[in-house]
Amino acid sequence: MPLVGRRHLCPETHLTARCWDERLRGDQGAGFVVAGEVVGHVAEAAAHGVDLVPVVALLGAAVIGVPLFKRLGLGSVLGYLAAGLLLGPSGIGLINDPESVLTTAELGVVMFLFIIGLEMEPAKLWALRKQIFGLGVIQVGVCGALLTGVGVLLGFAPVVAFIFGMGFVLTSTAIVMQILGERGELSTDSGQRMVSILLLEDLAIVPLLAVVAILAPSSGGDVGVLTRVLSIAAPIGAVLLLIFVGRRIMNPLFALLASSKLREVMTAAALLVVLGAALLFQASGLSMAMGAFLAGVLLSTSTFRHQLEADVEPFRGILLGLFFLAVGMSLDLGIVGDNWQIIAMSVVAYMLVKAGAIYIIARLLKSSHREALERAVLMGQGGEFAFVLYTTAVSAGIIDGPTNAIFTATVIVSMVLTPFFIIGLRYVMPKNEAPSMDGVEEVWI
Repeated sequence: MPLVGRRHLCPETHLTARCWDERLRGDQGAGFVVAGEVVGHVAEAAAHGVDLVPVVALLGAAVIGVPLFKRLGLGSVLGYLAAGLLLGPSGIGLINDPESVLTTAELGVVMFLFIIGLEMEPAKLWALRKQIFGLGVIQVGVCGALLTGVGVLLGFAPVVAFIFGMGFVLTSTAIVMQILGERGELSTDSGQRMVSILLLEDLAIVPLLAVVAILAPSSGGDVGVLTRVLSIAAPIGAVLLLIFVGRRIMNPLFALLASSKLREVMTAAALLVVLGAALLFQASGLSMAMGAFLAGVLLSTSTFRHQLEADVEPFRGILLGLFFLAVGMSLDLGIVGDNWQIIAMSVVAYMLVKAGAIYIIARLLKSSHREALERAVLMGQGGEFAFVLYTTAVSAGIIDGPTNAIFTATVIVSMVLTPFFIIGLRYVMPKNEAPSMDGVEEVWI
């Protein structure tokens, strides 16, 4: 809407000094008209250009809400979740498309896995193979079977219960890795075991998506042999290509770019590696986070490792905070209210069964009571990969939209409850084994 002066038309894209001069000479009534015109102009500019209102709102909510929640001792993740809930469709409705925000924010998890990969040299990762494919497989298999049974008892069809249970098995990598990182426990034995399980769960999304495709109702058409071969060859090819590029090209490339002595070029190159690896794996049907993790592992012995970590870390922190904001926005209180009984039963049953199974498995494998209890509490919730599995199941026709909403709400509620369980862990843990709670508020960044 153009801004109309008293005797001429001001440019639509901006207000000139002459326009403002004429307006300021007007009477008080004209001033109110001008104010209304300015507001209308800003609204129209936002509609046709970059809308900064949601961006400013997200930043403002994080700046105000997160320190407040930390001050109250509740942890900053609850601040992010509460701020997201306030801004989302269930709150004031300032942001009505949380799915798009969540998709972008998942890059925070991707960058986090890249940084973790930088800390894991190939030899160190090889040393964890028994924990990844031993402990990880046992936990995923046992928990998946038990949660599928819980779903059947709750009245879901076996196939639907399987999708629900296996999605809930996939723990939130963002939450657990952030806690371990802030506590400095990533390099400890207990931390390494949890990292191994998380890596296996990230890998498990690939066969689970393949199972969804197999379980999908037949559309009457046969899948060609070539399609089946490509679905198997593409992931293998992506892994081999990334290994080749990581070993043969990345280091010489970074050496060349470093000679330019331009910091912004190195930062752009670091982001290119992370996002390029994520895109390659996503295009081949694998997890973006696993692509970034493998890229990090390949660069873990590089002389530019610390430079890469410093360049990616700021983006990781911001996007990970945005991820928690998006999770809060995605919680639909209307769905929770309409289906509160089944959601409440699902949250309680799934978290108790999963946490109980994790504790028993840990104890059977000779872990201490403290380690087993901490692992059960930290990994008792669902995670972000459940959203991917449930959405794929909807597209395949296995579950419908309302069922997907119930499953998604169950996972989100479990993620929201986890910070409270972390805080309550100090009262459950025996005094002589009480974990250090130093920085419990800093854990949730």
